[in-house]
Amino acid sequence: MDSINQQQAEDNFKNLEGKEAIEKLKELVEKAETCFFCSDIKTGLPFSTRPMAAQKVDADGNIWFLSSNDSNKNAEINLDPYVQALFQGSKHSAFLSVYGISEISEDRSKIDELWDPIMKTWFQGGKDDPRISVIKVIPSQSYYWDTKHGEAVSFLKMAASVVSGKTMDDSIEGDLKV
Repeated sequence: MDSINQQQAEDNFKNLEGKEAIEKLKELVEKAETCFFCSDIKTGLPFSTRPMAAQKVDADGNIWFLSSNDSNKNAEINLDPYVQALFQGSKHSAFLSVYGISEISEDRSKIDELWDPIMKTWFQGGKDDPRISVIKVIPSQSYYWDTKHGEAVSFLKMAASVVSGKTMDDSIEGDLKV
């Protein structure tokens, strides 16, 4: 059976490595603004999921979050540091799945670096709130799905595909090896 990828002339797979992978990871995380952060991942069982906002992607491709040190999420990470973050930047593009190992710290300088005043919603004591912790996710496997030329071009190709009867998918996907 032919897949949709075999019905088009364009190549829509591109694995990225190193700096190029980190740049794509950062682009997609920033576009999404929030993700579903999954912990307590066990084969065959439901995992814990909650929405979270990534504060930063650093030069090494690590993703940083602020979290409450008394949260269920932190308790789960302390028992099992493997997590998955699922990002969606728009309705039709900028999808990212990141699986990795997480580390929790209460590094005050990192909290200062990541602090955004909107975080006072959860930390009434501001950036000096004693409940703030930092979660660093070190990606071990990442996969992305996006458009090659942006949503406008992608939409035009979809419309042309309907009219011409040819598959003209502008999508691109692949591994991100950071």
